[in-house]
Amino acid sequence: MARSALTGTRIRERRTALHVKQADLARSVGISAAYLNLIEHNRRRVGDDLLETLARALGVEPVALSEGAEAVLFDGLREAAVGAEKAGPELERIEEFVGRFPGWAAVLADRQARVGALERVVEAYAERMAQDPFLLDNLHEVLSAVTSLRSTAAILAETEDIEPEWRNRFLRTMAEESLRLSGTAESLVGYLDEMETAETGLAAPLEQLETWLAGRDWHLAELETDAPPAPEALIEGVPELASAAARELALAHVARAAAEARALPLAAFSDALAELGPEPGLLAARFGVPVGMVFRRLATLPPGLPGRVPAGLVACDGSGTLTLRRPVPGFAPPRFGAACPLWPLYEALARPAQPVRAVIDMAGRLPARFLAYAWCTQHPVGGFDGPVLREAMMLLLPAPPGREGNERAVGSSCRICPRAGCPGRREPSILPER
Repeated sequence: MARSALTGTRIRERRTALHVKQADLARSVGISAAYLNLIEHNRRRVGDDLLETLARALGVEPVALSEGAEAVLFDGLREAAVGAEKAGPELERIEEFVGRFPGWAAVLADRQARVGALERVVEAYAERMAQDPFLLDNLHEVLSAVTSLRSTAAILAETEDIEPEWRNRFLRTMAEESLRLSGTAESLVGYLDEMETAETGLAAPLEQLETWLAGRDWHLAELETDAPPAPEALIEGVPELASAAARELALAHVARAAAEARALPLAAFSDALAELGPEPGLLAARFGVPVGMVFRRLATLPPGLPGRVPAGLVACDGSGTLTLRRPVPGFAPPRFGAACPLWPLYEALARPAQPVRAVIDMAGRLPARFLAYAWCTQHPVGGFDGPVLREAMMLLLPAPPGREGNERAVGSSCRICPRAGCPGRREPSILPER
């Protein structure tokens, strides 16, 4: 059923709520009462012009009549339908369901949102449990202390004629290992509590930086002025930047963003974006700047800017370690451990200064498609015979409509990727394969 199938019902409900007679409304919009009656009972289609006239007469936006206020529930219900394995929900009747049972539809959509949030929490914990060095070290300490206690207790229990001096040594060892075990356990519990409350005290410096940037929609408006503040002034007193290392990363990011704002002024860049579209190569040529600078500028444009599209961005150094993670709906880069080796990012890392473009199919609860651009730059350091540092970036833009047939099937990281038979898999997934 099309979304406009219940437009008449919404017109009737709005008219009734305003206590307007059918004949009066029909007269005000220039149609007969009989024709309006057919419209209100969904027996006649409403044209765009008439819909706008009716919307003005009823004091609402046309979209409120064509899609209804309940349209926000559609995505949640479709997401719930995707996860249904046994029953096959009638997707073609989704609007009828929402229109007739808005309360139940809202409950189901809320439940689905809650399930999705819990799944993301489980994925984050699984990834962190598998890769977080703090957790790994503490669990190793726990196992080491337990093993020592078991060995010492076994000696005391199985040896009857042990000398008092040795018995005292073993008892002292048990006391020390018990203290070590309790201290490690307390530290571990405290750390897990910090994870649950999402405090930044124990977060990695890069996480603290990204939390701060996410709170600002990844855009630093202060840098767009003729006299931008110094980087130190911009990050002064920021609670998210709780550590010295995070503040150092933030200073580097602000300085780089300021240089990008000078090289790519927002007004001129917006005009070029409207003319050329979000094509990094063309934009880089227009302004005579590196491609990576355009990547970062596209991923940090302010919301509401004409021509702006949702853009994700990841960057890595020569070791493949992610150094910047700007997520976008449908794409959540891993916070710990290695990313998917099939990303175009790593193809570009192996081919410096050669553009890589690919449509990727990202695995997830709801698979998402993106148009990925990747580029790698080299920075020689230490003279002619010094090492060469590499930085690769991957920009993710909405994929063009339609299927090209050569989409690259990728994921976030192996541990939370459900793809079966993946040639790049390093370790089994904790999720059921599909």
